Amino acid sequence: MAGRRWHRALVAYRPALAEGAVTSQQGEQVTSHAGAHAADRPLRPARPSHDGYRHEAFLWSGDEQFVAGTEWFVREGLDAGQAVMVAVTRPQTELLREALGPDARSVEFVDMEELGANPARIIPAWQAFTDEHAAAGRPVRGIGEPIWAGRRAVELAECQLHEALLNMAVHPDTPLWLLCPYDVESLPASVVEEAHRSHPVVLDVEAHHGSTAYGGAHHVGTMFEADLPWVDVVVAHRSFGDGDYAAVRRDVAAHASSAGVGADRCDDLVLAVHEVAVNSVRYGSGVGELRIWHQDEALVCEVRGRGQISDPMTGRRRPSQEVSRGRGLWMANQLCDLVQVRSGSTGTTVRIHTWLGRP
Repeated sequence: MAGRRWHRALVAYRPALAEGAVTSQQGEQVTSHAGAHAADRPLRPARPSHDGYRHEAFLWSGDEQFVAGTEWFVREGLDAGQAVMVAVTRPQTELLREALGPDARSVEFVDMEELGANPARIIPAWQAFTDEHAAAGRPVRGIGEPIWAGRRAVELAECQLHEALLNMAVHPDTPLWLLCPYDVESLPASVVEEAHRSHPVVLDVEAHHGSTAYGGAHHVGTMFEADLPWVDVVVAHRSFGDGDYAAVRRDVAAHASSAGVGADRCDDLVLAVHEVAVNSVRYGSGVGELRIWHQDEALVCEVRGRGQISDPMTGRRRPSQEVSRGRGLWMANQLCDLVQVRSGSTGTTVRIHTWLGRP
């Protein structure tokens, strides 16, 4: 029944497009493909190529809608000779692989549950993909699903910041067409509403249209400068300066060990907090603050300082050899389960989360 409703909605939608085109964020017209089999092709843009960056949300419900809204996107890219990367959850990967059949071998599939475990690692993956395949302006396509039902609240917050950052992380002239699926059946309405704020264009069973709620760079700034929720009860708290890094490391190691964090992960956490603490002192007023607590089956180490970070992408781009600033946050994101960074007029807060119960 759901499949028939989806099919009927597409049939009803196409004549409306033929009568009046919808405009995308690049100023292109989005129209239907006329022909004997038009009803079999869901919501296709007017041309199979693109010469700039497109960041679109795809709202779907049910497996059939997911396949209908992604299979054409992949096949059209492959037919045009474009490299295609698909980073979705494991169940959605299997659905799309089955639908594509032998053509799936031409697609670069990435396990988003692994890549996106720390959402700050996703943008570097897209950067590596475009660096490799989009040389000389060659168009490429991607499907990225960083948000799915069951993610922790702090993970969801970082995924939403990631989605907003994608609008400034990719240069407008980069010929990447990125489609971000959202399962409206399993995700809260507030998450879907946020997708409209972080994507210039939204595609669903009803329409393919520019988002009237899209927030752009202003939305990124609002999210990045917002304070993280304050936590009153902590198990450790100290101020530190340039000569106190050994004490910071001891505090982190002791609490991680007592919480059952394994030796290797404990070492990674200690190194990450040390690097962030050094940055806090170096780029702040010479003093920082360390707070440690347990929350939602995680050990949280928070470093606060008075310095400010002007670039919300700090820690999400691989630092060059010539640039030293940002290396500490980059390292923390590579070593740890989740890193939250917020910076505004009162200073910078970095929270490093280590999930408990992991080997």
